[in-house]
Amino acid sequence: RHYNHYDFLLAVTDRLGGIGLEHQRSSENSVDTKYFTDPTGTLADRDLLGHEYTHSWNGKWRRPADQLTPNLNEPLQNSLLWVYEGQTQYWGLILTARAGLMTKQQALDVFANTAATYADGNPGREWRAMQDTTNDPIIAQRRPQPWPSLQRSEDYYREGAMIWLDADTLIREQSGERKSLDNFARAFFGVEDGNWDPAPYTFTDVTSTLNGVEANDWATFLRSRLDAVGPEARGPLGGIERGGYRLVWREAPNAYSRALNTELGRVDFQYSLGLSLNTANRVTGVRWGSPAFEAGLTSGWEVVAVNGRTASATVLSEAITASKDNTTPIQIMLKRGDRFRTIDFDYHGGLRYPHLERIEGTPDRLGDIL
Repeated sequence: RHYNHYDFLLAVTDRLGGIGLEHQRSSENSVDTKYFTDPTGTLADRDLLGHEYTHSWNGKWRRPADQLTPNLNEPLQNSLLWVYEGQTQYWGLILTARAGLMTKQQALDVFANTAATYADGNPGREWRAMQDTTNDPIIAQRRPQPWPSLQRSEDYYREGAMIWLDADTLIREQSGERKSLDNFARAFFGVEDGNWDPAPYTFTDVTSTLNGVEANDWATFLRSRLDAVGPEARGPLGGIERGGYRLVWREAPNAYSRALNTELGRVDFQYSLGLSLNTANRVTGVRWGSPAFEAGLTSGWEVVAVNGRTASATVLSEAITASKDNTTPIQIMLKRGDRFRTIDFDYHGGLRYPHLERIEGTPDRLGDIL
């Protein structure tokens, strides 16, 4: 081990902002007061401790070489954040499920939501590769974005995790289920016991260690996913399918989404009309290229009526569902300041929420991972 002890500094409070900050021998964490008493009501922070603990190995002890600078005058570089944060995001979720802090189904729901975000047709991937999002901390500094689905943000976290799921399931498949990304972790992070000095790694170190676990053209495997860009670029869903599942769409949110939306005070219609609302019926987000986007809708508008009825999340859900069986547009009246407008949505696809569905007759590798 690269530490003599490890401390979780955990604040269970509603008086501090949420934080997860990694160090080599400790981490600083803040969670909701219901974190231990209401596990299903605090899902947004469920994998926090697993994530920050993983950082002790990935990011603090083993550190990207371009972040291990000799002095403060030389700027850090972020080219390997898809390992530093992406693989940590993956392990954080996996360790949380393995430790029993999250159920298998909740973890599957997390993967479903992530898969939906980065599936084929992701508007941001049409112009910006995931590798380029490693520059986001420099240029954006986590400021709010008007069009996050187009602009992309720190996608090296969640999309990076999908790439590592892809790698994990490929290792399992090619090795006849004898090896996995766990073997990579032991070979890459579980070395030099007792050495506390940061150990740098490069892209070549990553691919060489992967090849030591299971021979493959890992450089091409990674680069083809990291640099994928353009209208025809595929989303990194190979790990879902090789893991024994497929992304499907249903009319009700999965349990994780329901709990998360309640926790965040959000009502989500991004995969149908293409918008999200808060509990006051105010538009908080519009998905690029969606029906809401094509109608010129932006954040800040308040939905006041749906098909002549006073607006609510239930009324809008019922209208979207009813539209499947007729050709009548969904009429929504909106208000912003002293202005009103009415939009007729010629949408008839019904409610759409992501789920993972087992592919019968295939190994449940994702279940084995969890």
